[in-house]
Amino acid sequence: MAEEFTINSAAIESKINQLLPSQGGFAPGVDFSASTMVIPIVDLTETAEGSSLRQDLQTAFSHGTITEFNISNATTTIVNTTGYWRVFGNYCGQRNAATGSRLQINDGSTTKFITDFVIQGTSSFQGPLLVPFDFIIKLEAGDSLEGETSSTTTLLKGSVRQIADLSGNLVNP
Repeated sequence: MAEEFTINSAAIESKINQLLPSQGGFAPGVDFSASTMVIPIVDLTETAEGSSLRQDLQTAFSHGTITEFNISNATTTIVNTTGYWRVFGNYCGQRNAATGSRLQINDGSTTKFITDFVIQGTSSFQGPLLVPFDFIIKLEAGDSLEGETSSTTTLLKGSVRQIADLSGNLVNP
């Protein structure tokens, strides 16, 4: 059986009046009460999840959380820290020779391509080609994200940002 207690506290009354102004405050002589009965409250808001940011804002880039990459005629490790990463950028190449560029995950022994951009040479058009990319990857222990371009006329340029650790705990921008 639950027990009822009367609480007479000016500090608590003042705090309730401050936090709940729509209640108009309590009239003098009204007491607060408490009970030993446990009433469970389930908070289903984003704040209860540990994040006060909307999901779309969670993947935002900020100056302090991005790592830039700029790759031309090389194979470069972009990131090798475990977790979930947003990868964003552009591939740019000249249509004057057969060139290529790729983003791949390497586990130390095997490489798997995420994207593979190939431009076939043509004599009718010599202008540049720009292809944007934006995706999320998961890197486990030993994995690394690599970028590779095959010539000086191809370029991979972009940024990465960790959006969550391996357990799925979000990383705020």
